[in-house]
Amino acid sequence: MPNMRMDKNPMPVQDPDVRNKNFSEVALGYTEEQAIDEAGRCLNCKNRPCVGGCPVSIDIPEFIAKVAAGEFEEAYKIITKNSSLPAVCGRVCPQETQCESKCVRGIKGEPVAIGRLERFVADWHMANVKEDPEKPASNGHKVAVIGSGPSGLACAGDLAKKGYDVTIYEALHLAGGVLVYGIPEFRLPKAIVQKEIEGLKALGVKVETNVVVGKTISIDELKEEFGYEAVFIGSGAGLPRFMNIPGENLNGVYSANEFLTRINLMKAYNDESETPIMHPKKAVIVGGGNVAMDAARCAKRLGADVTIVYRRTKAELPARAEEVEHAEEEGIKFAFLNNPVEVVGENGWVKSVKCQVMELSDPDESGRRKPVPVEGKFNDIEADCMIMSIGTSPNPLIKSTTAGLDTEKWGGIIADESGLTSREGVYAGGDAVTGAATVILAMGAGRAAAAGIDEYISNK
Repeated sequence: MPNMRMDKNPMPVQDPDVRNKNFSEVALGYTEEQAIDEAGRCLNCKNRPCVGGCPVSIDIPEFIAKVAAGEFEEAYKIITKNSSLPAVCGRVCPQETQCESKCVRGIKGEPVAIGRLERFVADWHMANVKEDPEKPASNGHKVAVIGSGPSGLACAGDLAKKGYDVTIYEALHLAGGVLVYGIPEFRLPKAIVQKEIEGLKALGVKVETNVVVGKTISIDELKEEFGYEAVFIGSGAGLPRFMNIPGENLNGVYSANEFLTRINLMKAYNDESETPIMHPKKAVIVGGGNVAMDAARCAKRLGADVTIVYRRTKAELPARAEEVEHAEEEGIKFAFLNNPVEVVGENGWVKSVKCQVMELSDPDESGRRKPVPVEGKFNDIEADCMIMSIGTSPNPLIKSTTAGLDTEKWGGIIADESGLTSREGVYAGGDAVTGAATVILAMGAGRAAAAGIDEYISNK
């Protein structure tokens, strides 16, 4: 009989007043007993709605049934048929709006904790299984992957399993893309990311770091001189946006990309790090997404009094509810219905942020309420640091150095459902196509492109 308890097993976490002073992982993970108990809540529905909510189509009821039976390695094998990064996805994917949102148990209670179970299975495998996966036999074909973020890793993993000779070209000195430079250690330990990448290397995937495609080498050279039969572009969306308001060039103003890269990739919070980072006393973070929450929680751990400024209300925050809850527990404040209009400086440094007070309009035809200024009403928020987290765009480097590659006006590469671009044999996916989105959606795009590349080369 299924476990009919209405609520999930809670995730064990660090105490908020302890964790907001360190960079260790906040969520501690299920025990074996908790995982088996939670897995017992699954009804194993015949129509499997949760699978339809998963961008990479993991056989969720089947892996959960294995967890319920205590067969954790069998559960891992089921997950990894469709996902190359289960330990990552179990931590950072928005399951609450994807697989868990379709769970039948969520109709009258809380859905099964699918993400927490995926994380448990992946962590159990890493802790208990030391053998590398078997390397598939080579099929004699070569494919290049640009970027080692989630879309590139997913594409490379699927192709390697089919016997392709795959090389990933990464611009930074460490593989992982946004997983290592964008997501903080306390949400996604970097050792976990590197362990997942080592698993791909065991399948035969090669990784070349410090290679900036478009400068070090071009896509045309990869195909014509290096003999790659297809190329996948998974270069992400790392170009930060600013508001173009007075004072944005003052000292103490960061893009969230720079701030998080210094902390996450360069470990600037460590005293022995050679990368400098400001330790603000009062920080203002502009934005309401997961990146804004990450920046705010990092600034808090550097000792700052932190305020997140968002021009809508809490109900419209695009960040995961769990991340907002964790931020609030850690003492981060929110200034809703405020929109920065000027960064006020003193002696070249940020002194305060002037914000226009906003209100929400009546719903438009789509039901969305837009923020509109309240005439004559402003707030001044004292700050010595301001972090802009209002979105990113794809870097134009590859577009500008690759003839015949069609892009959107805002910079995204145009690709069909299989990832095929306007260039023969050139595929793209993830944030380079859609703009900034989620890890799991990028992985889904990488898998789709791998299938498209396999079909293209097979038919060629």
